[in-house]
Amino acid sequence: MSSAREGHVILGVNVLVLGYLPAAWQSPRLHRDSFVDDVYWRGIGRTAERGALDALFLADAPALGDPAYDGNAGRLEPTVNWAHVAAATERVGLIATASTTLNDPFDLAQRLLSLDHVSGGRAGWNIVTTRAAPAAWNFGLPDIPDRDRRYERAAEFVELVLALWESAETGADVRHRGEFFTLDGRLRVPPSRQGRPVLVQAGGSAAGRALAGHRADAVFAAELTKEGAIGHYREVKRYAADAGRPPESVKILPGLLLSLGSTEAEARRRSDELHDLGPASYSAQWLSQAIGYDVATLDLDAKFPEDVLAAIVDPAHAGGSIGFRQSIHAQIRRTEPTVREYLRQTRYTGSGHSGFVGTPEQLADHIEDWYRSGAVDGFNLQPDVLADGLEVIVDEVVPLLRKRGLFRHEYTADTLRGHLQGDAGHE
Repeated sequence: MSSAREGHVILGVNVLVLGYLPAAWQSPRLHRDSFVDDVYWRGIGRTAERGALDALFLADAPALGDPAYDGNAGRLEPTVNWAHVAAATERVGLIATASTTLNDPFDLAQRLLSLDHVSGGRAGWNIVTTRAAPAAWNFGLPDIPDRDRRYERAAEFVELVLALWESAETGADVRHRGEFFTLDGRLRVPPSRQGRPVLVQAGGSAAGRALAGHRADAVFAAELTKEGAIGHYREVKRYAADAGRPPESVKILPGLLLSLGSTEAEARRRSDELHDLGPASYSAQWLSQAIGYDVATLDLDAKFPEDVLAAIVDPAHAGGSIGFRQSIHAQIRRTEPTVREYLRQTRYTGSGHSGFVGTPEQLADHIEDWYRSGAVDGFNLQPDVLADGLEVIVDEVVPLLRKRGLFRHEYTADTLRGHLQGDAGHE
């Protein structure tokens, strides 16, 4: 483990509503309406703030999720949900995912700046494009545009939102004539206390990384190996430098799926029990949608065919997120498992996002190793069951990181941008 790098890690939590595993809803601490219960959401916000965590993330849902591979198929609209949590908290950042493929830039700019105002400068926007056709049908579209067109629209969308946020400060109208949008007007929402809401970019494609280096304040990355994470970290920092920005102005925060226990054996038992409580086909269905190939058609006791592996890393291939596909491909190449072995090992190693099963002490070791190795600026932690997993992070993992000088003892800023800039480490 390298020890040369100093500073503090950034810790966010991708809440995934009830937890990342489909059996999370069976926790005795939850009831059938917890996913829309205001008491549940206020508790999540206050617990995160008790640990001085940097931010909470919530994904959007432009279409009803498929429970075959989506552990939380229903959820509230993120900006509305976070506005409610903002009223019950004072410091934790609140990041809402919103698609540039299906939203309108004026409406979204107004919603996000309104969230930023009511939260006192704690709003962030996780920028995504949408790749699922059923979501397009909900918006009266026949299908989703291809990947290149989605990213071209995303680039213009982001520039227009930034101009509208600036109009709230200057009072000057925005006059825009672009390929995708025509607009004359300005926002009449109060300007942001943090300059503008924080921009997070979630795509792992080449276009996504370039966009992140050019505009984003943080990247919600997908990494399964430390070596791959180091390469992607340096790539985005290089894009930032090429755009005339300080490399440290964009933070790299991979997702990390968690099952924690007081011993490693207990953590593995918890992970196994939660997986066994969920649908038996869930892992295979999740992998199928992630790589765009029905793994049920493969021989479970044979290794992945070369044509399937080649398709996973082909940018023209239609399936899933490129970031997820690249990390899955790297993991399969590294361990050369059979399909059955891969599906089993993902209980402990993750798939798409990296997984971690162990003790709080081991998790602190892992976070310190990746941070000091220059692979990350922090993590978006994703507990298997949010209700108790978040408490373990706050009450056991955070104190261990503090003892190592890797995390703040209390907030030193009151805006999300302040958290990212003030507590981020330096190399």
